[in-house]
Parts: sequence; C-alpha cells; structure tokens
Amino acid sequence: MADPKNSENLFETHVNPGPSMVTRVVVCLIGAVLFSGFCALGIWQVERRVWKLDLIDRIDARVHAAPVLAPTHDDWENVATTRDEYRHVFVTGIYRNDLESHVYAATDYGAGYWVMTPLLRGDGSVVMINRGFVPTDRRDPASRNAGMIDGQVTVTGLLRIDEPDGTFMRDNVPAEDRWYSRDVRAMAAKRGLNPDDVAPYFIDADGGANPAKLPVGGLTKIRFPNNHLGYALTWFGMAALTLVGAWLVLRRRKDDGSDADFD
Repeated sequence: MADPKNSENLFETHVNPGPSMVTRVVVCLIGAVLFSGFCALGIWQVERRVWKLDLIDRIDARVHAAPVLAPTHDDWENVATTRDEYRHVFVTGIYRNDLESHVYAATDYGAGYWVMTPLLRGDGSVVMINRGFVPTDRRDPASRNAGMIDGQVTVTGLLRIDEPDGTFMRDNVPAEDRWYSRDVRAMAAKRGLNPDDVAPYFIDADGGANPAKLPVGGLTKIRFPNNHLGYALTWFGMAALTLVGAWLVLRRRKDDGSDADFD
C-alpha cells in the first residue's frame, strides 16, 4: 500500500525553473533586435507624418496663393519639385493648336486624353499647357473647333514638373505618338520643336480661358496619402507584442503535478 504522506506530496505545487540559460540569452537577443527594429520603424513613421503634414500645408499655400509669372527661360535651371510643384502661375502667349499632343488619361469623366498644347511666349520659348481632358470620341481637334483659341491668351493654372519616360505600367512610344505621361520635351521634339526652347515643366490650366468648356480644365487632383499614424501604431504594437512574447517564453511556470504517475 502506498504511503499516504508520499501521495500527498505528489500534489504539492512545484515551480518549473523554465528555459535553460542558453535559451534565455537567445530569446533576449532576438527580442531586443525585434523590439528595437519595430520601435525604429514606428519612430520613422512618426517623422514621416510630420514631414507629410508640412508638405500638405506648403502645397495648399501654393495652390491658393495669388498666381505669379511662370518661370522664364533664364530661371528654368532653378525649377525644382520641392520649390515649384503645384505653384499657382500664369503665362501669356499664343497657342500652337496645330502641334497639340494627347496623353491617355483616366478621370472621373471616364477614359480619354489630356490635351497638351504648346504655348509660344514672346521671347520665343515654349511652355506646354495641359488644357484639360477630352473624352475619346472628342480627341480629334475637328470635333471641338469651338475649343480652339487663336491669338494671344493668358493661361492661369498649376505648375507641374515634366514627366519623362512614361508611367510605372507603360512607357511612352514617341515613334507611334502614344503618350502615357506628360513628357513635354519629347512631345515637343515629336512635333518638330527644339527641346531646348521648351520649359522643363507644364501648366495644368484651370480652364477659365476656354469658353467652349472643352477640353475640361481644372481637374488637377492633389492627393497625398497620410496613413503614417496608423503605420506607426502598428509598429509600436508589434514592439509591445515582442515584449509579451518574450515574457511568455521566459517566465517561470507553476507545476501542479497533474501529470504525475501513480503506482
């Protein structure tokens, strides 16, 4: 017969010493690396959020400021995205309607084209104007003669930086006159203009000087996704989970002896 005292001892609670020292060191090292990495990513997203909010404020100020003269030939080398993108500008010249190009576009109006028309300034330089959107069935200039403007005109709009090469999905094909991005100098060269006389930017016209309302101007969309706060919280959450996971692995466990064998 089993000794009752020994049987009672079988049900005493014991403390499991937990993982070995080697395991503890490995878990701590991995946890430290992951925790530091996740925190660094979270901090980076916080910094990106601050930068993005500042960018949005600066662009908003440019868009709603009074229009200024578009950079002239002497200032082209100083045109930069950080300083000039989306600046509210105006330019005066004569449209070369016979040299317009069409860039494929998908807008709220459906599929169609941006109408890019060279504007000849008084000093002989050229600024490409994105006059706006036309649906596919109105791409032919003959179908929208009322939208052609002759003589000197002043165009107001937003300055945009040249878009060479094409889009992420498709490349421009100048030889076939197929355009997917607004590569203004390549378009000018295709139309026989000297690329050196063409500004390294184009202007998204607001459509105010187009009585026919076609092309449809003023469709520039200014969107800057700002999901950085959500990303930061995710990374900081991962850092916290790393600490919880390490604690679960390293903690000492109580053993109630429920798995003990009886004779």
